[in-house]
Order: sequence, then structure tokens, then C-alpha cells
Amino acid sequence: MKLAGVAAFSVLACIGFPAEAKVPPLYDPVFLNIGFVCQWQDDCIDRQKRAMKRALAYTKKYDPPDWKIHLCNRRAVQRRSGRIDWISYYNCIRNPDVQRSSASRGTH
Repeated sequence: MKLAGVAAFSVLACIGFPAEAKVPPLYDPVFLNIGFVCQWQDDCIDRQKRAMKRALAYTKKYDPPDWKIHLCNRRAVQRRSGRIDWISYYNCIRNPDVQRSSASRGTH
């Protein structure tokens, strides 16, 4: 299960961004997601890209538990659009105070 979470993030990291990969934005789902989250404001896009790179590096280096990855993913998704806010994800995944919810502490 942990491998699936890391694999999903690895795929996102390999896709790249239009400036780096010369891919039209229409065919780059990561860039489209960030663009929509930021309403195409350049400074916001830059902050989201940095947060994504840091979050992916942290996840790769420290291998947080699956429950924390899933919890932070749920917290980072914007409710109306379903788009991921990478800054929220990064803040969540790095936060040592984030605890597993009592409902999910069963026998798993």
C-alpha cells in the first residue's frame, strides 16, 4: 500500500512542467491542476511547484506511514474542484502533530 502512494507521487514528479519538458499545458495534468488551483497567477504557481517538489522529496526520504499520506491527501484536496493544494499537503506531511484519527485506528 505504501508503495502505491509513493508510486503515485513518483509519477507526478516524473511528468514535469511545461517549461522543463516543453509539453503543452493542455497535456500536462500536474501543471493544469496547479494552474487551476492558483487561477494562473505566476507567483502562486511557483509556490505550488516548490511545495510539490519538497513534499515529494520528503516523502521519498522519510517514508511516512500510509495513513498519514492518505490523510494529508484528503486534507489537501479542494472541496469544490477536487484539485490538490500542494502547499497544504506539504505542511500536513511535515507536521509531527498530525495524528491518525480514532476511527481509522482499528485493527489495521
